[in-house]
Amino acid sequence: MDLFDSALGSPATGEPDPRAPLAVRMRPRSLDEFTGQGHVLAAGSPLRRLIEPAQDTAGRAMPSSVILWGPAGSGKTTLAYLVARGSGRHFRELSAVSAGVKDIRAVLDQARRSLATGSETVLFIDEVHRFSKSQQDALLPAVENRLVTLVAATTENPSFSVISPLLSRSLVLTLEPLGDQGIGELVDRAVADPRGLAGTVSLTAPARAALVRLAGGDARRALTVLEAAAGTAASGRGLVEAGRQPAASGEGPAVIDLPEIERAIDVAVVQYDREGDQHYDVTSAFIKSIRGSDVDAGLHYLARMIAAGEDPRFIARRLIILAAEDIGMADPSALQTAVAVAQAVQLIGMPEGRIPLAEAVIHLATAPKSNATSTAVDQALADVRAGRAGPVPAHLRDAHYPGAERLGHGQGYQYAHDSPHAVAPQVYAPSGLADAVYYRPSDRGFERQVGERLDWIRSVLRPDHPDEPEERD
Repeated sequence: MDLFDSALGSPATGEPDPRAPLAVRMRPRSLDEFTGQGHVLAAGSPLRRLIEPAQDTAGRAMPSSVILWGPAGSGKTTLAYLVARGSGRHFRELSAVSAGVKDIRAVLDQARRSLATGSETVLFIDEVHRFSKSQQDALLPAVENRLVTLVAATTENPSFSVISPLLSRSLVLTLEPLGDQGIGELVDRAVADPRGLAGTVSLTAPARAALVRLAGGDARRALTVLEAAAGTAASGRGLVEAGRQPAASGEGPAVIDLPEIERAIDVAVVQYDREGDQHYDVTSAFIKSIRGSDVDAGLHYLARMIAAGEDPRFIARRLIILAAEDIGMADPSALQTAVAVAQAVQLIGMPEGRIPLAEAVIHLATAPKSNATSTAVDQALADVRAGRAGPVPAHLRDAHYPGAERLGHGQGYQYAHDSPHAVAPQVYAPSGLADAVYYRPSDRGFERQVGERLDWIRSVLRPDHPDEPEERD
């Protein structure tokens, strides 16, 4: 008897075991109850046709193997169950953490016997990335011969964790974390649904907002915390078990407020609204702390945002902006670090993403600071917007089309690489801007070297109008 036999009954007709965890009891029984992932469940999509084969009247071939790649709590196991339930197939589950080649072969032998009697099997493998090469190899004949419909789930990029032969025979679908609206809908349904808490508890608005935020897009986490908080609230009302006994006569449902949420997760609920003042205040303090080179304050505000469930991609984007705006050429590697961290967070997700985010905060906070780059481009933009944008000098214009020579385009142009040090003294700026100086390097970090070279370059390019370098700060 597998998970679904015990917790939800058979995929075709079973009812959930009342002793099962709330997240299992509330597992969607049909696509109508499923929340999110609309991009892979659109009408006519391969996954939808697997779940609702009777709706596919075109007779199109179904995929024999599907790999669902997405974060925890995004619905991978539920979708595998719906594939089995929707088509009446047998459902078998293996966990890559505990199953070996012997277990795989036993399931495949059972599937072969079932197929002989006309019954197909859906084989769900959780955390398939943990399977060794030999274990994945054992699946290949069954997938190739359609002995089973394989639905594999992974939180890691399958391109790096699944062998090429299995990958080439599989349809890879990427699942996204659920948004706040989706998590909120699941929580509200679990509170009211007879399979869930059956209205024995109610959530205050602050508690609901905190629960949704702390879930971080993970439906299972949201329902697990809700169940624990409901137990705390119900015990305070003398209920033996939330959702199992009705409230006392004349009393309303037990109330779940912030203290119950805090006790359920054993941490203080961070007062942080991703769309309110706290979001902007904490983000502002985060950026200003790093700009001010206070690495410890920067790490504090980073931790505050992470604990509050802030989107790590938002944090990474802010770090990229800061690296360019407040550090710039004083340490060009800061921008490289920030971009690399954004890619790392996208690849590995949370909670591991907290480590590269912290690395970026430390690098950016301790780096020398300069806003010369942002100041330079803003001053150049101000000139352009003020109408100071003369014609391009004729010798710099495109000379690669018929008639350009007749117009004098390109005549007198000096190829930089033919000049000493690849610096050709000629006019580059439009008329009226020959003396414009936008970029004024600071005397900090790598920008000191840039400034020394730039002074020399400008003396070569503008011998008649030498730039008088301002005192660098």
